[in-house]
Amino acid sequence: MAKRFVFIFSIVFTLLSAFPAFAQEGGNVAAGEYTLERCVKRGLEANPTILAARSQLKGSGYGEKSAIGDFLPSVSTGYDYKTYDREQVYVGKAGWTGSVTVTQPIFKGFSLLNNYQKKKLQNKSNEANLENVELTVLKEIQTNFVSLLRARMDVKSAEDSVERLRSQLKVNTAFYDVGLKPRVDVLQAEVELATAEQDLLKARNAVSTQVAKLNTLLNLPLTADVNYVGSLDYDPFNLTLRQCLDRAYKARPDLKIGEKAVEIAAKDAGIAMSSFMPSVDGTVSYKKTGRDADLDRGGIPHSAHETLSAGVSASWTVWEWGSDYYDYKQVDETVTQLEAELENTRLNAGFEVKQAILSIKEASDRIGVARKSVESAKESYRMALARYQAQVGTNNDVLDAQSRVTNSEAQLIEALADYKVAIANLYVAMGEKNAGLEVE
Repeated sequence: MAKRFVFIFSIVFTLLSAFPAFAQEGGNVAAGEYTLERCVKRGLEANPTILAARSQLKGSGYGEKSAIGDFLPSVSTGYDYKTYDREQVYVGKAGWTGSVTVTQPIFKGFSLLNNYQKKKLQNKSNEANLENVELTVLKEIQTNFVSLLRARMDVKSAEDSVERLRSQLKVNTAFYDVGLKPRVDVLQAEVELATAEQDLLKARNAVSTQVAKLNTLLNLPLTADVNYVGSLDYDPFNLTLRQCLDRAYKARPDLKIGEKAVEIAAKDAGIAMSSFMPSVDGTVSYKKTGRDADLDRGGIPHSAHETLSAGVSASWTVWEWGSDYYDYKQVDETVTQLEAELENTRLNAGFEVKQAILSIKEASDRIGVARKSVESAKESYRMALARYQAQVGTNNDVLDAQSRVTNSEAQLIEALADYKVAIANLYVAMGEKNAGLEVE
């Protein structure tokens, strides 16, 4: 008994010891580093827009199952009480009746089949819609993640600019104190430093804004201190336009949605056409009559007390003054409309792919030029500073050179960010989820 108690106590102690670590891991979803790939994974799991699309898909699945039930027999039951103004043969002046009827649809002009196929297509369309929503959210996450990385690089560039201007202000002040330079050089340096400090504040505020936006997209608390990590690296893109177009026409969910919309409209046309055909049902009915509420026979002959009947009924509306015909023609025109819209969607898909590839090429060329510009600007700044300190150059030369360094760095950062965004746009335009923006 004592050994059993010790064994149970050890298990409980082990579970209690592990609980804090489990609670910390499960409760703090923002723990650890958030790479771009992890951000996308989190967003696809928790973003409210995606959750709504999943519920829509789940609902259409139930609709498909409901349409299957329309092929099967239905059972109805009834219970009624009637009084009469004169004595009846079997029930007297009052009688109770209970009934059960089973109805099996036999032919409904193919409306049941078309309705089931329509619900099935709607479910497929909602699957494609979920993919489309996921791509939209993925693109927004990737774009904002790249914007965050850009904002951080802007902060680093602004900090370097402030540091250079502070250093220049010290040099100007030292020269002014010994009478080698005029007061205007100090004032110019102070103005440039104040402007750079304001730019630094804006850059830091942009970082905070992007962090809040990403937290929102990932369904994390706005106050959560999330450690987003990444860098704006450059990897050459090698796919051709033809390869991208082939993949886009095969995978884009909006094209799948358009195709399903045409097929659904065709099923609607079939449902409308069913109004031209007869409707046939088979029925089996059981009815029991009594003089009181428990349907006791109370003297009623057995043949009148209970009845069981079976039969087939058919109905056919042969004329509705053209309402059914024009209803069919309206739906038929909808099919033609949706086919044209699908073709337009296909054309726009090709344009988006082409536009994204052109943007990638443009950003790639800008990156090469901007890197050379940064290198040249830094060398010019170094030489201007050396000339000023040797008193053979002017303060304006130094400030202009420093401004060119800042501008060239901004152009490089912008080109790197635009390249990443163009990559994200291309993969979304191809209908593919490239979570980490890996370049092929």
